Amino acid sequence: MDDTDRKLIGLLRDNARMSVVALSAKLRVSRATVQNRLARLEKDGIILGYTVRLKPAAEAPRIRALMSIAVEGNRGREILNALRGHPSVFALHSTNGRWDIIAELRADTLESFDEVLSAIRLIDGIATTETSILLSTYKA
Repeated sequence: MDDTDRKLIGLLRDNARMSVVALSAKLRVSRATVQNRLARLEKDGIILGYTVRLKPAAEAPRIRALMSIAVEGNRGREILNALRGHPSVFALHSTNGRWDIIAELRADTLESFDEVLSAIRLIDGIATTETSILLSTYKA
């Protein structure tokens, strides 16, 4: 990847629906160049897909929380793999310090949230967890 690829990806992060013509104008390259770069980035697996971002208030009310996870020994990758794809795990972050992994969790009800917490705590290799429910979100 070069600077043009990085700029292209940055523009798409801001607006994944931006047309090839608009992208080429902003990058000051030809339309064919943008199309070829997009095709290459997709083929190489750098761009995995395009998505829609919603403001938090647009979604149905959900319980959101951050779960801090301490992993036993050197089992971080194993725990990450166990959490990947879980329908209530929205994002995973590896960290340093006291906690090894931070998982952003989402659930529709307190009962389903309790079930998610219980299921995650049973994963072999998790030493301890601490969970904080997110009450409000503020733009930085």
